[in-house]
Amino acid sequence: MEKIIFFLLVSFITCSCVKRNKLYKEKDPENLKISQYLYPFHKESQNFSTEITIQTKTTIPNHANISIPYLKYNKSWLFTLTQDDCKHAAYCYTWAAINGRPISKNYYYNTRHYLNEDLPPDVYYLGKTLGSTDGAGNEVRFSFTTTLAPEWAFMNVIPNVSPEVTQNNYRFSMKSGLIWEDLAEMINYGTSIAFHDVNTNTISNIDSIVTHFEYSQDSILLHLSGRGCKMLSEPNGNKAYIIAAQKYSPIQIITAQAQTVKLYPSRVENDLQGQVINRMFSSIADTKKFIESQLSRDEKEREAVCVGVHGTGTDWVEFFLWLNDQYGKDGNDSMWFTSLEEYYEYNYYRVHSTIQKIQIDAHTLKIKIDIPTGAYFYYPSITLNLEGISQTDITSITTDNTITGLSWADYKESLMINIDCRKYLLEHATHFIEEYEKNPTFMNKCDASYFVNMLKDSPQKKALLERIE
Repeated sequence: MEKIIFFLLVSFITCSCVKRNKLYKEKDPENLKISQYLYPFHKESQNFSTEITIQTKTTIPNHANISIPYLKYNKSWLFTLTQDDCKHAAYCYTWAAINGRPISKNYYYNTRHYLNEDLPPDVYYLGKTLGSTDGAGNEVRFSFTTTLAPEWAFMNVIPNVSPEVTQNNYRFSMKSGLIWEDLAEMINYGTSIAFHDVNTNTISNIDSIVTHFEYSQDSILLHLSGRGCKMLSEPNGNKAYIIAAQKYSPIQIITAQAQTVKLYPSRVENDLQGQVINRMFSSIADTKKFIESQLSRDEKEREAVCVGVHGTGTDWVEFFLWLNDQYGKDGNDSMWFTSLEEYYEYNYYRVHSTIQKIQIDAHTLKIKIDIPTGAYFYYPSITLNLEGISQTDITSITTDNTITGLSWADYKESLMINIDCRKYLLEHATHFIEEYEKNPTFMNKCDASYFVNMLKDSPQKKALLERIE
């Protein structure tokens, strides 16, 4: 009798294990849809020289001065967000909210889940993307910085994807951190990256931290198509990291909470290289109060709202939505919500670029611009203000092939011109068109339109737009 009971018990346990293994068995990753596309950062150009030719109906005034404003698109205040600790939430809450992806109140998901329509049961949508405009009617989605942990194995995890499984949501638990696959998707949309903790047992040893920065950089370059990192988000208030960062030349901008420089964008006259920029960790309510206090000041007296955060959830999603609806494209459109890395580049271009104005005749003006870059620069885009000319005066604006993105509009007593010199902007937009054609969802159409609208007018842009319609 005891032998029979033992046999039955073993059989029950064995059957239970088989059932469990079958239920939660991960599919072969080769059989799952996952985009491996990455913008070709390793091929991007550096140190740009370009020309813009403007033709007008009216006579171009001699005093038509040209300048680069303190903030891109002539925005009146700056918001930056740095998400520490390489959090899973950076993808499925922060990035997802900005880019119109599903949001879960209780769970987490990865790119593989999204692409294979395997999502938590409680997902909902904001029904729109979040951003501002370029001042000429084109959307510019919010962008932020996520820190990385390249020396930790969790970034290499392959998520369990089982669309047919509905009995258990364990696969939607929060992972140890952000993974490379999700990060690849994020940086295609402009998300910035930063160093944070490194995997050393001697966190006060400067030389060891520098060595591990080098190890981390090698891994980042390998996983992100040559996209390097030039920013540090100080971990745990450890000043040894800041000293190490100032010894490691690829790191050009740093953010921390103490012993820092407060950023007042309209007062900056240097390139900020090596500066330690102040940021705050505060509640959403206190952050809103700080924003309102800055907006009550004159533009030149406004401090940038530089925010640090660890995990994000639906409360932060609602905060991003509030920013969009109050100060972004669905509000007064006054805010530039970007990463500290992109702001650093833009300010660098503003300080170091040279602009030459050549009057061809009374109705033709040529502008020559030299835009120097530093190591690991990826946002070659600036705004120009041309005084004394309005949009109604313009007959045409043409550029050379270095400029791939172009828009213009009136700004006060000037003509604002936005230029983008990314070498592969057309190929980038084409990728999203192809994704839409393979899977014509509403969100894929939004993304395709978003990236195509970044391009300057051309037969290629027209052809891409026709593929969306």
